[in-house]
Amino acid sequence: MPVQTPIRVLHFVTGGFAGGATQVAIKLVSAALQTDTVQPLLVLRRKRHTDPARIAELRAQGIPVEVVSGMFHWLTIWALARVCRRFRPDILVAHGFPEHILGRHAGRLAQVPHLVQVEHNSRERYTAWRRWQARRLDRHTARIVGCGEGVRRRLLEMGTPPDRTITINNGINLVPFASADAHPFEQRAAQILMVSRFARQKDHLTLIRAMALLRERGLRPPLLLAGGGKQGHRRRTERLTAELGLQDQVQFLGLVRDVPQRLMASRIAVLSTHYEGMPLALVEGMAAGCAVVGSAVPGVQEVLRDGVNGRLVAHQDPRSLADALEGLLRDPALAARLARQARLDALDAYSLERMNRDYEDLFCSLMQGRPAPAAGAGQPPP
Repeated sequence: MPVQTPIRVLHFVTGGFAGGATQVAIKLVSAALQTDTVQPLLVLRRKRHTDPARIAELRAQGIPVEVVSGMFHWLTIWALARVCRRFRPDILVAHGFPEHILGRHAGRLAQVPHLVQVEHNSRERYTAWRRWQARRLDRHTARIVGCGEGVRRRLLEMGTPPDRTITINNGINLVPFASADAHPFEQRAAQILMVSRFARQKDHLTLIRAMALLRERGLRPPLLLAGGGKQGHRRRTERLTAELGLQDQVQFLGLVRDVPQRLMASRIAVLSTHYEGMPLALVEGMAAGCAVVGSAVPGVQEVLRDGVNGRLVAHQDPRSLADALEGLLRDPALAARLARQARLDALDAYSLERMNRDYEDLFCSLMQGRPAPAAGAGQPPP
């Protein structure tokens, strides 16, 4: 049957703006406003740190946004169901955890025709009760989307239906990296940059220990750490840096607004981490034309092909990380080759335009009754 346009799509996500899920939902709503295919609505679950100024900013940009209570789960479900009855969406997209549980409950209560879950991380704190709810809700969910291939595989391990569990890669805005080719690799600073918030998920300590091993091998590259996050995790990293005598090499930049420029001025970008969903900071390093190094953990190991478009190193292993960094620092030709392929892969598989197009195709397929695409669609070639 023909697709009725516009398709009414409600995106439900946490109102904690620091998370990647919220940013993806905002980007999808913003992109939909530029087309005639989708009529979107963004609904945020209020958190203690939800900033009213950010909500006002979204509305000033023309983004339709509503906020529902986050005080109690039952109240969130009831309030979201009310919004659904008023907006009458054809599709409800519930992003992240636990919002995908709450959102699908509300969608069922309001009899939304099509429910979509989007999982944004490869590791979440599921209790037995929440896991049971999620699997029950899967029976009524049209598509379950992993934001990267590693997330899709994790979802399948948790028992989601294979015929409805798909991958749609999160994407980045490539415009700020358009001039990357005008920054020749050999003219960049031989420095290492890690763009990441300080949090339990990230593994800054292993990177600091690897820097100490590099110094023992006669290499003293500058290390720039960009990102905010929790002060406790940053202080632990600062203490280890001081204990190892690396204060003259390691710079704590805090939040910076010129990440693309800093990446395009650097030869090496690192993501030392314990797990990821879709590591957009690493993808930005790829788009910037850096030689990239990442921990071999879910989310990262599906993006990087060791020795082809970057280096994968053993998880939480300073020596493995130091070996990879030493190889790139001592062999600029190898680093430049990996950087070129990394940039090509980022442009091909991880653009914001591609993400928007894939979601729009998903919405159209649901309205037309088309089956889910083959597993792993949207991934770069092996």
